[in-house]
Amino acid sequence: MKKSKQFWPFIIVAVLVYTVVQILISNGMLNQFYSNTLILIAINIILAVSLHLVIGITGQFSIGHAGFLAVGAYLSAIVTMKLHLPFVVAIIVGGIVAALAGLIVGIPSLRLKGDYLAIATLGFAEIIRIVFLNIDAVGGAAGMQVSHLTTWTYAFVCLVITIIVIVNFTNSRHGLAAISVRENEIASDAMGINTTYYKVIAFAIGSFFAGVAGALFSHNFYIIQPSQFGFLKSFDILIFVVLGGLGSLSGAVLSAILLTVVSTYLQGYPETRMIIYSLVLILVMLYRPKGLMGTMEITDYFKLWRTPKGGGQHGK
Repeated sequence: MKKSKQFWPFIIVAVLVYTVVQILISNGMLNQFYSNTLILIAINIILAVSLHLVIGITGQFSIGHAGFLAVGAYLSAIVTMKLHLPFVVAIIVGGIVAALAGLIVGIPSLRLKGDYLAIATLGFAEIIRIVFLNIDAVGGAAGMQVSHLTTWTYAFVCLVITIIVIVNFTNSRHGLAAISVRENEIASDAMGINTTYYKVIAFAIGSFFAGVAGALFSHNFYIIQPSQFGFLKSFDILIFVVLGGLGSLSGAVLSAILLTVVSTYLQGYPETRMIIYSLVLILVMLYRPKGLMGTMEITDYFKLWRTPKGGGQHGK
């Protein structure tokens, strides 16, 4: 998105989408249920895209994203409810503290690989949940009451900023270094790339935006509880990335939209909700084992459509 050919069309589409939805909400054509669903979709996209940077780009198998979500949720709630500061400040504080937590966890744990890293990050997420569970100042197990401050505007602006930052990072030399770590860490290290540095940077950026999503999440409901940030939440976010296609930001976005809509509309069927949800996942993975988008982006399909049949480098 560093190139204006990609950046400005994205901004124009984003402005159009925001304007249309905002008009529909203002005129009452979208009721509270639909507006909340759109906000939840935006939050889940932020979570999916931020984890995509860690798993899809850097290749680090982390399943502790719910921990950073919890840090952002609780810290932002403290800023607004205890310190009575503006919501914008709370979002920034939630993101920064989550990024610091990412650095604290990332520096020692990112020297691990594969299953060992997954266990370490999962352990961190559980530690965070238990810590908040035992702090009476934030309500403990009963939870903490939070004002409803998240709006479509806040959610959409944070979503656009998240996508722009992560796309630009991916296309930069830092992103290329992170991709080289994913492809072959030993070769990257041999070529002089500081693999630990780039893994930690990607982890911190992903943690920051998970914290931002946490701030939006906590202020979209009237109460937050430690039980909302268990290991199942981390797996939900992981599914967004895997189902969309590892290495595909577009896939993570589409998967987050699809699964959020499916999960929301199945809430009326609590007995069969998880069965149907699981069947959807199984069917998609059977017919699209590499995910919805594989390793491709939406822009790659546009390039393929523009290429004449029988010629060009994308002709096959």
